[in-house]
Amino acid sequence: MRHLNRRDFLKWSAATAAAGLGMPSLAQNPAERLTAQTLRTLGKTGIQCSLLGQGTGMRGWNGNSDMTRLGRNEFVQLLEHGHANGITFFDLADMYGSHTYLREAMKRSIKREDVMILSKAISRSPALMKADIERFRHEIGTDYLDVVLMHCITEPDWTEKPEYQASLEVMHDAKAQGKIRAVGCSCHNFDALRKAAASPHIDVILARYNPFSIKMDDSVENVTAVLKQAREAGKGILGMKVVGEGQLTGEPDRISESVKFIVNSGVVDAITVGFTERTQIEDMIGRIDMATRA
Repeated sequence: MRHLNRRDFLKWSAATAAAGLGMPSLAQNPAERLTAQTLRTLGKTGIQCSLLGQGTGMRGWNGNSDMTRLGRNEFVQLLEHGHANGITFFDLADMYGSHTYLREAMKRSIKREDVMILSKAISRSPALMKADIERFRHEIGTDYLDVVLMHCITEPDWTEKPEYQASLEVMHDAKAQGKIRAVGCSCHNFDALRKAAASPHIDVILARYNPFSIKMDDSVENVTAVLKQAREAGKGILGMKVVGEGQLTGEPDRISESVKFIVNSGVVDAITVGFTERTQIEDMIGRIDMATRA
């Protein structure tokens, strides 16, 4: 994987703009200056969410994460704080154990109709996927989920595997029944990402994306080209690993470069960032504001 230093990053950004590899800026209205709170439409799904989403899975595994480890009251207040600052996109997962925290936040202050709820299922069988969708709705306390992703796909040929095909069919059945609004995936393998971009069964892709190739599936150039293909096909594109899964913490200039790169890439509709402190939310909002200023 290629690492871009500051000089490489600036050269590559200019080159892609000149060559047409990048697409127009993220603003869906060219006259609009984006902010963290700007409502974005995910591809052709019709689903809208804030440009900045609040992640809940930093170092998430086995039903917990850095956020859930804060304690119930602290994490719920953090979700409420994000929403009070204009965040309408909440990124959950069964693997993170974060469902019931958002449910509590919605009981306290967040209106269901004001937010986009995304969750992820690690299941790879149709029976388990069907059960997961029902359980997720119950745990979150909602009749429907806006986006459900197959979580952390690593198999290069996953779209050809019968268990994946059957699970996607279950997800689309749930979509037809109004239980979910969009079907998607998150990939941790470049060939898997390419398959997702080409699949007519995928509405939304959650992709690892930053200018430094940290925790990414391939080089910045290669991932950008695949995301461009997916976006042109009408898929909603969400970016993650903006701060390199915390690797850029303590490097404010590189965080700002990453934010500026992503929000001006033209291939990402919205981004998800995990926060463990309220000040981190304001800081990221400020960086997005600086990145999109004319």
